[in-house]
Amino acid sequence: MAGYVLRRLLVALPTLLLVAAAVFFLMRAVPGDPATLILGDAATPEAVADLRASLGLDRPLPVQFLLWLERVAAGDLGHSITNGEAVGPLLLDRFAVTAPIVLAAVGAAALLAVPLGMLAAWKQDSLTDVATVAAATFLLSIPSFWLGLILLLVFGLWLGWVPVVGWVPFAEDPWRALHAILLPIITLALVEAGVLIRMARASTVEVLRLDYVAHARAKGVPEGRVLSHHVFPNAFAPTLTLIGLVLGNLLGGIAVIETVFTLPGLGRLLVDAIFARDYPVIQGVMLFVAAIYVAVNLAVDLLYPVFDPRVTAG
Repeated sequence: MAGYVLRRLLVALPTLLLVAAAVFFLMRAVPGDPATLILGDAATPEAVADLRASLGLDRPLPVQFLLWLERVAAGDLGHSITNGEAVGPLLLDRFAVTAPIVLAAVGAAALLAVPLGMLAAWKQDSLTDVATVAAATFLLSIPSFWLGLILLLVFGLWLGWVPVVGWVPFAEDPWRALHAILLPIITLALVEAGVLIRMARASTVEVLRLDYVAHARAKGVPEGRVLSHHVFPNAFAPTLTLIGLVLGNLLGGIAVIETVFTLPGLGRLLVDAIFARDYPVIQGVMLFVAAIYVAVNLAVDLLYPVFDPRVTAG
């Protein structure tokens, strides 16, 4: 197992390096100068040149890239051009807002989708199956921002159960913080449940047609045991992969939802940094997102043998 993890990590290093290079050079290909944005249009050329020199933007791009990689290897992601904050602590602070929302939403979506998908497959072509597939398709078709706005309108403005705007850290007031993230969690869980239901149903239908399931039923094994011991472990593996992809995608940034609910998360940080041309923050966020994807995919790979003994980590 240790060797497998080490090999996966070694494969991940080139991925992170390619992501870092792509983000670094593509951002600098976008027209505009961060120094001019910081100082304003009325700044003199001399002031712009001095600021570019202090930020290291006057050096050749390969030199800037290598210097940045050297700092990253030492654990230093630089400082924000906009406000001078260290990028590393800023990322962790914003990620602390995003992570609980995403983890709770994906967990709730999985707990809702997997049983419904398996039930629909077990009752294939019945009214239950048709209704479940229709509901999943409906959830897939709803834009997350629209659903978030509808939930805010109903539960925030009309009923007054949750605040419409504002964010309170859990350390200050856990109850108000929970109220602030409740609707974002529900929004993401409903939207992501649609695709997970369809995946769980498709994989379960495929497994139910296999010979060992028919053999177990022929031996008189109770249907509940057939589903729990024979169908679920094998049918859940593809859904687990999709859950990992959804989790990595959402942890990487849920800018739309964070904007709708005015949450200071990782996604909004990235959007604000792009508008401000804040190179260190953009590079740090994108590298952090890539690392999240690698970590989530590694965790999914390590969980595969738990559900499918035919898959070994060796």
